[in-house]
Amino acid sequence: MNLPTQTENSLNTEYFQAIIQRIMRIDDATIGGTGQGYAFRYRGHIYSEDTETVYKELESRLKPLGYTPLFRWEGSRHVILLVKGVVQPKPSNPKVNLALFILTIISVIAAGGLSSGEPLPSGFLAAIGAVISRGWPFTVALMAILVAHEFGHYLVGRRHHVDVSLPYFIPLPYPLAIFGTMGAFINMKSIPRNKRELLDIGIAGPLAGLLVAIPVLFIGLHLSSLHVIKESVPPNMYILEGNSLLYLFSKFLVFGQLLPAPVDFGGLSPILYWVRYFFTGNPVPVGGLDVIIHPVAWAAWGGLLVTAVNLIPAGQLDGGHVVNVLFGPKWTRRLFYLILVVLAGMGFLWSGWWLWAGIIFLIGQRPAEPLDMITPLDTRRKWLGVLALFVFVITFTPIPLMVH
Repeated sequence: MNLPTQTENSLNTEYFQAIIQRIMRIDDATIGGTGQGYAFRYRGHIYSEDTETVYKELESRLKPLGYTPLFRWEGSRHVILLVKGVVQPKPSNPKVNLALFILTIISVIAAGGLSSGEPLPSGFLAAIGAVISRGWPFTVALMAILVAHEFGHYLVGRRHHVDVSLPYFIPLPYPLAIFGTMGAFINMKSIPRNKRELLDIGIAGPLAGLLVAIPVLFIGLHLSSLHVIKESVPPNMYILEGNSLLYLFSKFLVFGQLLPAPVDFGGLSPILYWVRYFFTGNPVPVGGLDVIIHPVAWAAWGGLLVTAVNLIPAGQLDGGHVVNVLFGPKWTRRLFYLILVVLAGMGFLWSGWWLWAGIIFLIGQRPAEPLDMITPLDTRRKWLGVLALFVFVITFTPIPLMVH
């Protein structure tokens, strides 16, 4: 957005003052300049409690004039900033999205087919056929979860008239990525109008993905079987997937016991044993029972992990947006550094958390800020925000993968 010239400011001062006076008791008004980042600033108190409607009406009046209003707090006072310029999102090229989607499917099929551990038949075409036949159930399950997640964001964004891109899926060949993908993202090309819209868009993806992941998980677990964890397995050949509370409970519902089940609890009470194992992944319960999960269950487990990572309450992640609209920027900044410290500490138990700590640090501590920061969340959305944090707690896996 560009700042107006002094001449433009002089011509618009009385006109804008008259508009703002109808909706706000003005304590003081300031003409901005190059260093302020706004053309006009009005401080005081908005008359109506329905600030959402007030913002929409003001926005509709100013947009044809080439100005965008911002609603902010300054202590206990309302602040209305008028910024010259209106965001004009550039059109995306859907061919890029389609190409990445196709490449991701190929990459995920390869990951699903090659991670089975079974030898491939001789001959190029026979090997390709084997990879596809082994990898397609995993691919359908995983892509269904990822597509639901991203289109949850996309459809809710469009419903709120926020300009969002189609999903950009990220292919990454196996074994660089065990699932053949680093997930996907959408690009918000315009700014959500208020905190309600931002919360709706932020939580729509994880909740939509979770609604698909849960039935896929139970289907996959019913296709899975129990086996003994053998001590004679060659080193670094046995991979134990970590447990979230939701995954642990789901296995209990299907198999009637907490898994992997140890031969004994090593002198600890069952509660202390499971608390230690849940957070450290040790000791490996050699000789006990574990689920040899079907590729469909493996895809669902990955979907739960994606949900949890996206809901980490920091930065530009979905969880960062949730805590920002629930608790405000001050507590969000404090939580950002706490999350980094916790992830860095957990990296000594699973090194992957160091990577995620770095990613969260690089994408920034400042979550998206809507145009209207005055309009509060309604009660329903506050509960949705609490639900999102609860989903994070039950899907978070402290130690995602353990190699035995």
